[in-house]
This record gives sequence, structure tokens and C-alpha cells, in this order.
Amino acid sequence: MKRKKHVVYLALGTNLGDRMANLRQALGYLPPAVEVEIGSSVYETPPWGYLDQPPFYNQVVRAVTDLSPQALLAYLKEIEQRLGRSETIRNGPRPIDIDILFYDDLELEMPQLEIPHPRMEGRAFVWVPLAEIAPDLIHPKLGKTAVQVVSELDCSGIHAV
Repeated sequence: MKRKKHVVYLALGTNLGDRMANLRQALGYLPPAVEVEIGSSVYETPPWGYLDQPPFYNQVVRAVTDLSPQALLAYLKEIEQRLGRSETIRNGPRPIDIDILFYDDLELEMPQLEIPHPRMEGRAFVWVPLAEIAPDLIHPKLGKTAVQVVSELDCSGIHAV
């Protein structure tokens, strides 16, 4: 029996080392069960939260997977560790960060995983690349499309590389 494929949107960010290589490696380490369908442009963005750090490269990809949200998260954390991620300052510098933004239209709240991603609201570095590849995607809690959200955000300092 064939397992159901789920559409997921993943956000990637990096601001240490060779940022472009970090993004490429992270995507290359995705398991065969996660098939990337489309990726946004890569955007250079100013730091968020903790400001005393280099600018980020950010990208969003749409993929299909038959993994559960929890199994997908475990793979993403493994990739982060493989690329040198360690827990430091919240919103601090990192070689890679990979977040699950959406998993189908699922709304999930668990201690280690919330979908849609709970801290994406107000973050242009997530919404600009998301709107590029999924302009009409509706955030289930906000009731707005990605393009509508972007139109309400300050996107200054964000540019494609």
C-alpha cells in the first residue's frame, strides 16, 4: 500500500561560514523520503531578535513527504547537527536552521513541534521567500495569503542574492 504524500514548506536560514554552501548541503542531506519540488530564491536578510551578528541567507522550499511531522523534525534536527548547529543564544548566529512552516493544512501543538510554525508571524525573512513560491497559500490561523502577509510587513533590507 502506498503511503500518503504530504506537502510541506520548510524554511532554511544560515549566517555562519559559506552561507550558500550551507543551504545547498542542508537540502542535499534531506532523506529520499523528502522530495523538494520547488525552492525560492535565496534572500540576504538582516538578523532578527539578536542583532549583533552577520546577515542571514534565507530560503523556503516546498517538498512532499510520507514522513510524519515528528519524523520529519527528527531528520531536520539531525541535518542541523551534522552541519555544526549547537544551541546558543536564541535567534543567535548559526550555520543552519531548518523549520517546518506548514505540513498540509495541519494544525499541531506539541512541546517540541508546532505547525504552522508559531514564530513566523511578522518575520519577513520567512514570508518573502514563501510568497515567491506559494503566493496564494493561506495561513490557517491568520486567514491571509502569503502575499497579503508580505504586503503588511516591513521588507526593507531583504534582497535576493
